[in-house]
Amino acid sequence: MKRNIPILLTALLCSAFLSSCAGNAAMRMVADALSSGTTGIAFTGDDDPELVGDALPFALKLYESLMEEVKDSPGLYLTSGSGFIMYSNAWVQGPADMLPDTRVEERKNQTARARKLYLRGRDYVLAGLELKRPGFRASLEGDGYVGFLNLMEKDDVPFLYWAAAGWLAAYAADPFDVELGVGARKARAMLETALRLDEAFDGGAIHDFFVTYYGALPAAMGGSEEKARSHFARAVELSRGLKASPYVSLASTVSVKNQNIREFRDLLNRALAIDVSARTGNRLANIIAQRKARWLLDHASDRFLTTGGKE
Repeated sequence: MKRNIPILLTALLCSAFLSSCAGNAAMRMVADALSSGTTGIAFTGDDDPELVGDALPFALKLYESLMEEVKDSPGLYLTSGSGFIMYSNAWVQGPADMLPDTRVEERKNQTARARKLYLRGRDYVLAGLELKRPGFRASLEGDGYVGFLNLMEKDDVPFLYWAAAGWLAAYAADPFDVELGVGARKARAMLETALRLDEAFDGGAIHDFFVTYYGALPAAMGGSEEKARSHFARAVELSRGLKASPYVSLASTVSVKNQNIREFRDLLNRALAIDVSARTGNRLANIIAQRKARWLLDHASDRFLTTGGKE
């Protein structure tokens, strides 16, 4: 993690003294450093979610400042957009979902804020993808995006994944938004393209996303327990069982739908049994997923009938 310190200090200094840096060349150097992926471990490898959650807003505003100066860096748009989506999911939407019913107005406000942040992140990622694939954003207005998706390559996968993740997360936060609902099929097509190009992306993250997607939707809207379980098995395989999120995803969707409390508890306990230090680059995500697993176990009675759950 020490190798990241000079990069981060340079970024902070340039953010505070933009006019003192050597113009656009200096900004580009910082943008390239921040979007190269070398600094990510400073966040994803941390074991203190509160520390990271407090630091991320400043980092995200830094990225936005840099984007005002460097407008042709796809990697910077990707880093910024994915950062907003991650922040919204872990520190806005997640805590909102855990608020008690006595704080329904606060939950509503936080969910609305999460939706805005998801879309902000999505739009940044799409802007980065537009630099790589000119015309793609306009194609999303109709069906022309299908042709673009057929041209995508493996290095487009992070853009496809994060743009689609932000899009679908925003729709989940406001399922009554008709425009987002229409766009959901486009986001799914982007994820399916990403899966075809690189199913092992980020240790099976695309498969993990599809566990929630197919597990949460009703059958009439395309949901499928069979598909959710298939993606779950592949997500666990690709992550070598070192990610907690697939277990939480299946438990909170399919197990609850089936009122199978035994499976629910088993999956969440398997998530909690994962050693968060076994895969340091994924430590933070595992800690956050395990927090959700504990909360779900503590609030199981909210999701299962007292006499109807399968034991």
